[in-house]
Amino acid sequence: MIIPVATSPKNYIYIYNQIPIMTTTANRADHSPRLDTILMVEEFIKENSGEYKKTELWNNLPKKMMYQTFMKIIDYLISSNKIGADAEGYIIWIYNPELYKKYAAREDLRIR
Repeated sequence: MIIPVATSPKNYIYIYNQIPIMTTTANRADHSPRLDTILMVEEFIKENSGEYKKTELWNNLPKKMMYQTFMKIIDYLISSNKIGADAEGYIIWIYNPELYKKYAAREDLRIR
């Protein structure tokens, strides 16, 4: 928006009111999830493993949240190898610490 400010009858100084259309990462509100929110999403995925795709999962959560926050949680769970997606895009719980311990204890499977 341009706001003209008269300094004399013939001269104008234009002041630009900067209203950003797209915000940058630095200016945008951070959607950091709280621990209880992360645990709620983890439990929901464990109970409903393989039933929902990402958007369906977000729509069916017991507690509503912003999609950006949900995506941060999903990115965290994928990077920590707790969830995965099958070929059709359904979210699956893959974390199994007991199975890891079983195979980690076997000498024939160790990296030498």
